[in-house]
Amino acid sequence: MRTDNLDKWKKELINCTQCGFCKDVCPIFADVEWDSSVARGKMALCYGLYSGDIEPDESVVERLYQCTTCADCTRRCPSSTDVVGVVEAIRKDLVASDIMSPTHRKISESIAMLGNPFGEEKSRIEIFGERPHNAKIAYFTGCSAAYRNKEIAEAGISILKKLGVDYTLLDEVCCGSVLGRLGFSDDNIKRQAEVNVKAIEATCAEIVLFSCAGCLRMFRKEYPQFMELPFKALHFIEWLSEQELPLKPYGKTVTYHDPCHIGRHLGIYDAPRDVINNIPDIEFVEMADSRESARCCGGGGGVRAQFPEISGNIASKRVDQAEFADVLLTTCPFCVNNLALGIDEESDLVVKDLLELVDELLEDI
Repeated sequence: MRTDNLDKWKKELINCTQCGFCKDVCPIFADVEWDSSVARGKMALCYGLYSGDIEPDESVVERLYQCTTCADCTRRCPSSTDVVGVVEAIRKDLVASDIMSPTHRKISESIAMLGNPFGEEKSRIEIFGERPHNAKIAYFTGCSAAYRNKEIAEAGISILKKLGVDYTLLDEVCCGSVLGRLGFSDDNIKRQAEVNVKAIEATCAEIVLFSCAGCLRMFRKEYPQFMELPFKALHFIEWLSEQELPLKPYGKTVTYHDPCHIGRHLGIYDAPRDVINNIPDIEFVEMADSRESARCCGGGGGVRAQFPEISGNIASKRVDQAEFADVLLTTCPFCVNNLALGIDEESDLVVKDLLELVDELLEDI
């Protein structure tokens, strides 16, 4: 196989000292418990592929795709090794060598043909019945909130209407986050970026709001590698944290799960907590692992699509940390979906996106 992309990360490969500190935080290792499943094991496998000492057989490829790209290993690493960068580089080399699972291939084909990873034929315009127009604020719903968690997108739209904001939805396509995490080339990502940025520019929007953590990460960290963005990209909750919100009392105990893509990847920790603490008569209690050390939900990096059992087990461990609460809040539809999988049938815990709760409590202005 070719290792052109991994070649750019060879210093990171050498940077790993094989200390094993990553074992304490890796969500995959906590479930699989094989050394090859933890960050240092993946670094060893990548070095073996780079040097030609091992072949990309099924077991090796499986381990390299058992990574949610949560980046908790880098936070814990004494050498600050960018494990996610290395893992995504070797995945690019695998895809370039036409080595990928049928599941991931199907996802990529759906994005190319239909503009979303779910194989859905309807456009965002058809789903929400709103055509793009010139407005200062645009709402980029993302694929998950449009096709799998429509209640989150509808909550965002409802909030904008209640606040009297002149907003517009977009004729968007998949942001490309899924492609990037699975290892598809920068050319694939750039194509998605060009379509989406052009759609936003057509509305003259100055601010674009996102309810998906993965989508926001693409616009803040990856799209700028290809082009200059003539607008400000904000998570919906960042924007809400700066608004005056007339919220009704809630009277429940809640906790909050930090999505990896806006937490460790983008450093957005205060805004959601500011919004939660602004709700009257609410008891907000942090989980044992929160903010920078928040445990992953298990749904990212293509893990849920290819390894649903592992993904569900990781979700269960995270949900267990919220057993004291009535409601587990988060700010990403992917996290909402995966955390819900981890709830025991006998549990009364409810997983909800913070946008949904704000909409539920927000009074019309």
